[in-house]
Amino acid sequence: MNKLTLFLFLIGIVLVSGCADSDTGENIEKVKEGDYVKVDYIGELEDGTIFDTSIGREPLGFTVGAGQMIPGFDRGVVGMAVGEEKTLTLPPGEAYGEYSEEQIQMVSLEYLESLGIFPAVGDKLGPQQVLVMNVTDTEAKIDFNHRLAGKTLIFKVTLVSIGQE
Repeated sequence: MNKLTLFLFLIGIVLVSGCADSDTGENIEKVKEGDYVKVDYIGELEDGTIFDTSIGREPLGFTVGAGQMIPGFDRGVVGMAVGEEKTLTLPPGEAYGEYSEEQIQMVSLEYLESLGIFPAVGDKLGPQQVLVMNVTDTEAKIDFNHRLAGKTLIFKVTLVSIGQE
């Protein structure tokens, strides 16, 4: 056997035996900005209270970087591969922002009633679930902060798919 034949024979044995690492991970598709993804998640507060989850429902689908998600969640899935699990710990600035006293406002009852809203203390109004804190004869004190403002959020995320709506 000449040296070239021996060399090719040995290379063949290495490749067939699996000793060569043919999967360096470069062929695995990973999430990048602009991708449509689906994820399963569990959202918890620092004390372990679950505030939201997709478990038992359809996975959450969104376009990465399109502003459909809170910033830390959006950035947190970049680089993930299908099937990968990751825990994202998001401080308020990466989630729903800091709690702001400026977001507590007095709104006239006349205005609210013209919209068909008759508030009572503890009511959560509208899609954002703003909280009625107090009601007088003429005004309602309403907290327009998101209910998760000022909180650190922990998401356990599993990437289900990339690019499939």
